[in-house]
Amino acid sequence: MSALFQPFTLKGVTLRNRIAVPPMCQYSANDGLINDWHSVHLASLARGGAGLIIVEATAVAPEGRITPGCAGIWNDELAQAFVPEVQAIKAAGAVPGIQIAHAGRKASANRPWEGDDHIGEDDPRGWQTIAPSAIAFGAHLPRQPKAMSLEDIARVREDFVGAARRARDVGFEWLELHFAHGYLAQSFLSAHSNQRDDAYGGSFDNRSRFLLETLAAVREVWPEHLPLTVRLGVIEYDGRDEQTLSEAIELTRRFKEGGLDLLSVSIGFSVPETNIPWAPGFMGEVAQRVRREAEIPVASAWGFGTPGVAEEAVKSGQLDLAMIGRAHLGNPNWSYFAARELGVDRAAWTLPAPYAHWLERYK
Repeated sequence: MSALFQPFTLKGVTLRNRIAVPPMCQYSANDGLINDWHSVHLASLARGGAGLIIVEATAVAPEGRITPGCAGIWNDELAQAFVPEVQAIKAAGAVPGIQIAHAGRKASANRPWEGDDHIGEDDPRGWQTIAPSAIAFGAHLPRQPKAMSLEDIARVREDFVGAARRARDVGFEWLELHFAHGYLAQSFLSAHSNQRDDAYGGSFDNRSRFLLETLAAVREVWPEHLPLTVRLGVIEYDGRDEQTLSEAIELTRRFKEGGLDLLSVSIGFSVPETNIPWAPGFMGEVAQRVRREAEIPVASAWGFGTPGVAEEAVKSGQLDLAMIGRAHLGNPNWSYFAARELGVDRAAWTLPAPYAHWLERYK
């Protein structure tokens, strides 16, 4: 039996296989409100056979959106719009998850196909960004953020709590906190972006404080029987990778003590100057080290879109879940394709009969 098509149980949730669709921003919401685009997008992915569908980075506050087109869950109206999506994902046999996020200094940007750069300061579509320190990301995102006060930090922490509570109430069964990719939480952890001289900056313990406090606060409202996960940038590929990775593993141990159930292993993207070794499955060994040293289940989403690569990553113990993103955009029925490629018995396929019948008949 294929390792990729074995069920996976975490807390009170069982996925039908080890294939997960990671959060993929669609930049198609209106003032945070999702619409028909998201309905078709998410339902088609769920029908394709993955075990877990995680809804795109969903902002915990208006200022936390990456772009004006990002989804939000900062009030009940926005949350209720997810109810049909949750129901559609579950009806297709997948587990509905959501990633909640705050973009920090990378917020107030144009959509990727419209420049992927900061919106001009005189453009009414934009807004003031915030971060641990008043340091711009640079490159295409030059806007200087406002350094957060202690009151700002407390407010954003509670924004995460409110978002988690709404996600719980509309039926999501898997929660991911976005602590990666140079967004707000990652920028607290990274010495590149955090030059504070108070309890939230300087030492590793201080740079970790916002992340640990936010996880603890969310843990209070998120049901114990449902998975609570984090996506964390554990490595930057900036020339000091061992220190960054060692700190991330120690932070993951502390997350685990605080109630974390799984870590989605990713890249920091805290600075524009990096040397990332892009290749199929290149994050597998990094994820395996986190899994081994922090003793926690892991997932990763970089370069696993070839069935054989994903299969080997799970089979070898690098990953517990393979996050397959772009390959699902090209083929929403990627799980069916992977099953065929890996010679999985027909009984394990999860494609709906109206598709499976015709695809098999004329293969």
